Amino acid sequence: MPMRYFSYLLLALSGLLLSVNDVYPQRILGAVVAGMNMTQVDGDEVYGFRKYGFNGGAQAIVPFGKSGRWSAGLEILFSQKGSYQKAQYADSSQNGMYKLSLNYVEVPVMINISDRKVISAGTGISYGQLVGVKEWEHDRRTETSLSGGPYAKNDLSWIGEVRFRIYKRFWLDLRYSYSLMKIRTRVFDPDPGEPFTRKQYNNAISIRVQYIINEPVPERVRKQKK
Repeated sequence: MPMRYFSYLLLALSGLLLSVNDVYPQRILGAVVAGMNMTQVDGDEVYGFRKYGFNGGAQAIVPFGKSGRWSAGLEILFSQKGSYQKAQYADSSQNGMYKLSLNYVEVPVMINISDRKVISAGTGISYGQLVGVKEWEHDRRTETSLSGGPYAKNDLSWIGEVRFRIYKRFWLDLRYSYSLMKIRTRVFDPDPGEPFTRKQYNNAISIRVQYIINEPVPERVRKQKK
């Protein structure tokens, strides 16, 4: 992860926490999260969640409601997505190898509900800004770039997640996300065969560990861990 993007995440979250804490003192929970993405791009004729990448950043969580079971969250993440297929054929010029690396700075907005402070489920929307792209076909780098395309610079995704408390303020987060708008339209021209067009979408499974810095640990959880 480039250090400049990590610095941007910290600065943005610091500003968020300072501004919101003025309105809701003692109600903002800060968290850090880190883990991995397993991704594919639907519509690229490459199948399987075989592209692995980093997913991590910082969060601000605002509990609301009398029961305290509901919360809203805002995240700032660095997320690596894309697609991968190893070489399929011996032909060095057309071996079938494909790799796509897409780096995003993402801002998910989430609504979560928890049960007994040990399990949580949520859904939300994430905006992603493309900050890096590299692509290889048949072991050769293509001319794909941020300025020249063909990948969209913006992505909007739906998110669903389930979290489990694993130890005091540590949670295991299982997340699924899918693009709501295409990231590329591509024309494939097989030989032999007729040309065909595919719209492409990010498809990602994330496994992350979340640490909520200032979360009050439920008394029942503290007793069980002794």
